[in-house]
Amino acid sequence: MKLLHLDSSILADNSVTRELSAVVANTLRQRHADVETTYRDLAANPIAHLSGEIVGARFVAEADWTATQRSESALNDQLIEEFIAADVLIIGAPMYNFSIPSQLKSWIDRVAVAGRTFKYSENGPVGLVPNKKVVLVSGRGGVHSGEQGSLMDFQEDFLVKVLGFLGVTDVEIVRAEAIGMGPDKRATSIHLAKEAIAKLAL
Repeated sequence: MKLLHLDSSILADNSVTRELSAVVANTLRQRHADVETTYRDLAANPIAHLSGEIVGARFVAEADWTATQRSESALNDQLIEEFIAADVLIIGAPMYNFSIPSQLKSWIDRVAVAGRTFKYSENGPVGLVPNKKVVLVSGRGGVHSGEQGSLMDFQEDFLVKVLGFLGVTDVEIVRAEAIGMGPDKRATSIHLAKEAIAKLAL
């Protein structure tokens, strides 16, 4: 079993999503003896945001690529191959200003590539990366799971829709909310999230 584990919080050891995503990964390893893990810390080792130079490699001959285009194209291939090869994907994704960290968006921009992970057909887009399980570890300072709060959710909803666009439909969400609303609510939310992890079908 191949696991791709991504963390994107900028808070290092103070991160709730890092703590919980590690619990998910450890739970998976406890249940399966053959887990091969690829781990990417997207905050400590960020992937460059797409630029005109990086994207421009698609429109010129490889012989004419700049050094940046060569290195970034190689990284693109590596990231896509890791994503495609993974049987399980754990994504630590805190909510920042109602959306995801830009570091995680950079990873998405590298793996969501026409002809590699999706294609367009006569009937619309088709995801090319099925048969994969995703555990989305969501952290939120406030509460956005209710009807009113969900109106400002461009985090979980965005990730589920992007993954679905790529063909990944088996997505389970482990959510820790209200973590910025005092130590008691933070502790309770983390405890409930860990209980939910224990019940995951991994």
